[in-house]
Amino acid sequence: MGNQFVQTPHLDSLAAEGVVFRHSFVTTSICSVSRASLLTGQWMKRHGITDFATGLTGEQWRDTYPARLRASGYRTGFIGKFGVGAAEAVATAEKSFDFWRGEKGQGSPDFINPKDPTRTHQTARFGGQSLEFIDGCTQETPFCLSISFTAVHARDGRPREFQPDDRDESLYTDTVFPLPRTASDEAFQRVPEAVKQSEGRVRWQRRFATPAMAQGIVRDYYRLLTGVDREIGRLRAALRERGLADRTVIIVTGDNGFALGDRGLADKWFMWEEDIRVPTVIFDPRQPRAQRGRSVTALTLNVDFAPTMLELAGLTPPPAMQGRSLAPWLRGETPAGWRTDFYYEHVTLPQMIPPCEGVRTEDWKYIRWTATSPLLEELYHLTNDPLEETNLAGDPAHAAKLATLRAATTAQAAALR
Repeated sequence: MGNQFVQTPHLDSLAAEGVVFRHSFVTTSICSVSRASLLTGQWMKRHGITDFATGLTGEQWRDTYPARLRASGYRTGFIGKFGVGAAEAVATAEKSFDFWRGEKGQGSPDFINPKDPTRTHQTARFGGQSLEFIDGCTQETPFCLSISFTAVHARDGRPREFQPDDRDESLYTDTVFPLPRTASDEAFQRVPEAVKQSEGRVRWQRRFATPAMAQGIVRDYYRLLTGVDREIGRLRAALRERGLADRTVIIVTGDNGFALGDRGLADKWFMWEEDIRVPTVIFDPRQPRAQRGRSVTALTLNVDFAPTMLELAGLTPPPAMQGRSLAPWLRGETPAGWRTDFYYEHVTLPQMIPPCEGVRTEDWKYIRWTATSPLLEELYHLTNDPLEETNLAGDPAHAAKLATLRAATTAQAAALR
C-alpha cells in the first residue's frame, strides 16, 4: 500500500496472489460497533450495538455469518477479541462455535503477561491457537475460522501501550518514520472545539506529545504489525501442510482505521480518512492466475464481508444483511448498481467522543457534528484535497454540493434502520 518501512512479507504475498480493495471503509470506527457490523452485515442503525455492554439477540445471532455457516455444516472457530457485548454476551457466543478461544475486551491486560516465564506474546498465542484449530480440520468438513488479533490495538494506559514480541524488539530501531503531514498544530487548530477536548487528544498527549514519543510509538506499532504478519505466515504454512491451502479463502481486514498523530489526535472514531479506512485483501486460491494480484477501487465496506463469505460458501445471504457480496469483484466482474457513496455514523461514548455522521462519495465527503449547536459541518473535495485540509462547507461556490450531501445523509440514515 506504499509504506516503505514496515516488514509484512506474508501480507505482501497475499496481496500479490489475491485482490486488494483499496477503498475499503468501516461504517462506524470503533471496535464493538464495527465487529457487530462484520458479524451481521448491518449498519449500526439496524443491529443497534452502540456500546460495549450490549450483545446481539438470539434472533440476530442466527443471521450472522458464523451461525449461518455452522447451520450449513461448517466447522466454526473463533480466536481472540470477540468485542460485541459484556461477559454474558461473550458466554453466549462461546456456545455458538465448535472451537472457541475468544476473549472479552482486549483479553489479557498486557500483550506479554509478566507472570508468564515463556513471555509468549498474545499475538503468538492466538497464532498457536489457530494452528490448533487447523489440526482439527479434515478434508471432508468445510470450516470457517475467525482470528481476531488484538494487535495493533493499544493496551490503553499501560506503561508500554504497544509492547511488541521480544523477537521484534530490534526491528526499526534505526528507522525515523515520517509522520503524517497533518500531524501538526496547524491541523489540530482546524478541528472542532469538541474534538480538541476529546479522548483523541487525551491519547495523543500520552503518545505523540514529543517527537521522541511519536517515534517510539510508531516503531512499536509496526513491530506489532510485523508480529501479526508472522502468524499469518504460520497459518498459511499449516494450511499447506494439511493439504487445505488450495481450498481455503483468506480475508484480511481491520475493524477501524487509526490516527498516528494525524490532526494532533490518536486512535479513531471520527469520519476523516485515517479513521475510517481499513486494509482489505482477499485471497481465493480458486481464482485463475490472470485474476490475481489485482486492485479494486470501488467503495467497499465492513458490512460486505458477511454476505461475501456466505456467497463464497454457496449460501444466500439473509434479507437482514445490508452489505453486498464482494465475490463478483473477485471474479473480475463489475456488479451492476454498485454503491458510489455510503453513510457513516458514530454515537458511542458521546461524553468522550463527539458524535458525527455523514456521507462519503467517490469524490466528496460531508461530515456533521450532531451534538454541536449551531450544527458544525465539513465538506471536502477528496479528489483535490485527499488529506481533508480545506473545509468547503462555508464556501458559496459549493453550496449546492453541501445541500445535496446534507440531504443524502438524512435520507440514508432513515433508510438504513
